[in-house]
Amino acid sequence: MMTQVLVIGGQGRIGSSVAADLIDHTQAEVIVTGRSDTLKDGSGSQQLGSRVRFLQLDLADLEKLKQAIAQSDVVVHCAGPFHYRDTSVLKFCIEQGVDYVDVSDTRGFTEKALSYQAEAEAAGVTAVVNSGIFPGISNSMVRQGVEQLDQAEEIRLYYVVSGSGGAGVTVMRTTFLGLLKPFEAWIDGQWQKIKPYTERQKIHLPAPYGTVHAYWYEMPETFTLVDSFPVKTVVTKFGSVPDFYNHLTWIAANVFPKSWLKNPNGVEFLSHVSYRMTSVTDLFSGTGVGVQAEVVGQKAGQPKRYRSALVHSSAAIATGLGTGCIAQFLLSGQLKKPGVWAVEQALPTDLFEQAMQARKVTIQQEWV
Repeated sequence: MMTQVLVIGGQGRIGSSVAADLIDHTQAEVIVTGRSDTLKDGSGSQQLGSRVRFLQLDLADLEKLKQAIAQSDVVVHCAGPFHYRDTSVLKFCIEQGVDYVDVSDTRGFTEKALSYQAEAEAAGVTAVVNSGIFPGISNSMVRQGVEQLDQAEEIRLYYVVSGSGGAGVTVMRTTFLGLLKPFEAWIDGQWQKIKPYTERQKIHLPAPYGTVHAYWYEMPETFTLVDSFPVKTVVTKFGSVPDFYNHLTWIAANVFPKSWLKNPNGVEFLSHVSYRMTSVTDLFSGTGVGVQAEVVGQKAGQPKRYRSALVHSSAAIATGLGTGCIAQFLLSGQLKKPGVWAVEQALPTDLFEQAMQARKVTIQQEWV
């Protein structure tokens, strides 16, 4: 009998990228959902072939959502932005005994999801949150680095996205919502308040990026990595290419009245204006993504710094690869760890490396 994966929010750029990865790397039937009764033009889902079916589904229709989950072997939740989402999809998966993976990228949602740890474990359900590229593949790059050391002391993550990243207006919403308020970061063994989009830092990524800039930005891994590894410091910084987008985001974080960002209409206005701008600059900047992970610690009694880096030509496709590989391993039974986990807590390094090799993703690694 053919297995079935339900991709909630599968009409969007991220959801259709996940569906494409599942078609390439599994034999499952893929059900993509959307609120409208037909596939959107340009969603990408139309071109995925006969193993992809469309289901009209509004997450507010709880009975229809429960039925769709009950008929699935794995559920992939791609309907962001997750600032606005509750954990009903995860809750129904646990009730139905269906494995779950999502592309969530906010601390609030992640904390709520992780609170279902005991229920998921008791139900035998493996649930993995924060999959994708960052968080997601980036977390596995950190785990890869931690395992190279005898003792890890600091984790430093830097992310850069070109223009829109090919991921649609939802990413713009997520970016602006992340500027709303200071957040807590783990620095020198204690939680300290950090203002988002501050402390501009120069980093160097493989071609085509070279020298780029990144700023403090709250991500779920800001706290999940602290739970996962006994380190003293976790740094998460994000930036954009071209660099003038960094200056515009800095202005939004530090100059605009916070009432603009607290008002959904203000966020929508800024998001759509930004998306229209990137639709022009994407033509020369591309829509790629760069990730650099540094782990500092001790090896054989000596201080060591392990650095890994990844670049991909599309942030949306890279997210699909990171999420798709976890769904693939859940389907195959290679990943079975009942409970709710961040990626670095669930995915072993050998499976991660196998998935990246199968998807022809190169991770550059070096001792610095």
